Amino acid sequence: MNPFYDAFNFLKQDRWPIYLFWFFLLVSIIVAAYNLKRDPAQRTFKGAWIWIARILLGSMWWQQTLWKLPPFKELGLKYWMEQMVKHAAFGFQSDIVKNLVLPNYHFFAPLVYFTEAFVAVSLILGVFTRFGSILGGLFAINLWLGLYNEPSEWPWTYFFLILLQFTFGILRSGRSLGIDAIFVRRLDLWAGAKTRSAKLLDLFT
Repeated sequence: MNPFYDAFNFLKQDRWPIYLFWFFLLVSIIVAAYNLKRDPAQRTFKGAWIWIARILLGSMWWQQTLWKLPPFKELGLKYWMEQMVKHAAFGFQSDIVKNLVLPNYHFFAPLVYFTEAFVAVSLILGVFTRFGSILGGLFAINLWLGLYNEPSEWPWTYFFLILLQFTFGILRSGRSLGIDAIFVRRLDLWAGAKTRSAKLLDLFT
């Protein structure tokens, strides 16, 4: 097994989440091409690099949703929640997972799945990416601290994920060849607008 063969096998799976992934990837390419055509300021190496990095990180999040799919059976996800009880860096996090999350697994499992799916789509399409990046960073912090003392885990893995997520949020990466870039051009047309929708759009992108 090597990373290229592994990626090829992932992309050719005959499963609806993979078809959906291909759809998001195609939309991302179309949006990037549209931005390149409409806005000369988007035609930079930096913008292209951020776009590629954003798609790759979003692909990682999407791949991680595949073992958390509905109907949310008590398999892998519950196991790792139980590991958080045993190996969390702080006792209060262990207590929250043990006394709140695990007893209400069928409430939190869909919440985890749809949040991670949102982060993935946000990064791949570059839509509401500031919000999605920060949300992903918060999830990564939960994993970092929750599995900090798990013997088979390397805490730096999650720490670097935190750095990437918040960096994408700070850079507003969706404004590089993403749907957010289209939103921003609309905001420029509404220059001086103080409406709530304009403020929210600026905040989340």
